[in-house]
Amino acid sequence: MKQKPFSRSDVEAVFALYPRSLRGALMNLRHLIFNTAMRTEGVGVLDEALKWGQPSYLTSGSGTTLRLGPEKDSQTHYALYFNCQTSLAATFRDLYGETLNVVGNRSIVFDLGASFPDKAVANCIALALTYRLKKH
Repeated sequence: MKQKPFSRSDVEAVFALYPRSLRGALMNLRHLIFNTAMRTEGVGVLDEALKWGQPSYLTSGSGTTLRLGPEKDSQTHYALYFNCQTSLAATFRDLYGETLNVVGNRSIVFDLGASFPDKAVANCIALALTYRLKKH
């Protein structure tokens, strides 16, 4: 899978610090975020930056910021984080409660040992990246 080059050295440096066991999975999640943004109408330009020390993906106003990283310094779990002030967690649970591990009101946690539900996660990413469009 061809990865999008990093446009910011600080984001690339954070990925380099992730445990080797998680780095590939986090890079694949990053790739899914960019691919989903490109295929989702209304998203526009996606900016990659650091927020709270984590790679973050910001829209130009269409949705809410997504972040990713290891789950509590775990070697086997990683997460996709979203704004806890949104209704996204409830939506994700309603749609994919049997498939995804939605934790609290701010993340979807993945286990390296489990299969990755690409289509469900891509839909969640699209919903987050267009969250503000759907509110209007």
